[in-house]
Amino acid sequence: MTSTVAIVGRPNVGKSTLFNRLVGGRHAIVDEFSGVTRDRLYGQSSWNGKEFNLIDTGGYVKSSDDIFDQAIRKQVEAAIAEANILLFVLDVTLGITDLDDQVAEILRKSGKDVIVVANKVDNNQRLADAAEFYSLGLGEVYSISSINGSGTGELLDQICSFIDEPQEEEEKEEDEIPKFAVVGRPNAGKSSFINTLIGEERNVVTPIAGTTRDSTDIHYKGYGFDFILVDTAGIRKKAKVHEDLEFYSVMRAIRSIEHADVCFLMIDAVEGIGTQDINIFSLVEKNRKGIVILINKWDLIEKETETAKKFEAQIRERIAPFSDVDIIFISVKEKQRIFKGLEAGIKVYKNRIQKIKTSDLNDYLLPIIQASPPPAIKGKYVKIKFITQLPSHVPAFAFFTSHPKYVKESYRRFLENKMREKWDFSGVPIRLFFRQK
Repeated sequence: MTSTVAIVGRPNVGKSTLFNRLVGGRHAIVDEFSGVTRDRLYGQSSWNGKEFNLIDTGGYVKSSDDIFDQAIRKQVEAAIAEANILLFVLDVTLGITDLDDQVAEILRKSGKDVIVVANKVDNNQRLADAAEFYSLGLGEVYSISSINGSGTGELLDQICSFIDEPQEEEEKEEDEIPKFAVVGRPNAGKSSFINTLIGEERNVVTPIAGTTRDSTDIHYKGYGFDFILVDTAGIRKKAKVHEDLEFYSVMRAIRSIEHADVCFLMIDAVEGIGTQDINIFSLVEKNRKGIVILINKWDLIEKETETAKKFEAQIRERIAPFSDVDIIFISVKEKQRIFKGLEAGIKVYKNRIQKIKTSDLNDYLLPIIQASPPPAIKGKYVKIKFITQLPSHVPAFAFFTSHPKYVKESYRRFLENKMREKWDFSGVPIRLFFRQK
């Protein structure tokens, strides 16, 4: 299972800047004023072959000091509840504050793996000042500057030391029941979808966004289907309910994605596809889960010529390059095309567990590679001699070649597209590895 790393600490110590540095992009809004981070931000990072989910837990500034202290404590407690590893970020220019002491006290009692990060260390004087943080009693202090990236390599090494060696997923028994997670922003109709399937008010359903707080497994069996459904708390861009509950719900939703085989991403047709929908899609893809996109409340949309085609084209453009995904327009309220969505989920599950013979892979792909070989780099000609599927539950393939490092991303996508033309991998992320022959 992918480890979850939460960045904790009081506001304005550089948590969002560190988040951007570790995920390799400017995903979090960064400003010199405290309390800028109000959205929950999620990303994925990898280092030396190990991957982990990363969550920015920026504080929410309130005018009252008492309320502010409570909000900070709840954020940290929520992070501790679900994260495996905690990065405790402090500002070396200010030293230890009362709020830092409060957070440290909670972390000392947590029993979780804690890494103390002294941020804004960009000269020798500040490096000496960082020694103050050893007095917190939380172990080694890692001095970094998230602005310029100094020290982050050593920090990543320490994070990865807490993560088990990467292992291929164990093969599942043939008769094991597939597990589907229903994910999406709040109020998209996830709980109503499950209630309609099972014919009872098993889950609390209200028009209020954020009603579902936890993840619940429901065994569904009927009409030729047999699988486990997981209704997850809605993942939203901005918290409109108590922020600690919102944060906890998001972390449980992420855990549900990690444990699922296939995810139904439910999108509200009235609101349209938003940035947070794309974030959820990316999270499912990066965890290499199968995915089906359900556009709910389609009955509320005024139809014109090719309305569905235009809507679908917009979605595929937003999720590119991984656009080989079933998009189904449903109405939970009117019970329209719900079972078509389930059929698509079963198909994606079968696509995800399919095994392709080595002889079939080589007979099909080697002639294509010979006709369109990888471009030569620095006078080096890349020759691919053999392909095989790796023994993992997630579709992964090894291409044995003379110069693995010279195979560019564009050629990898070319080979993936050729494989998708031959074999049905719709809704399934596949991995291609290039290894020395």
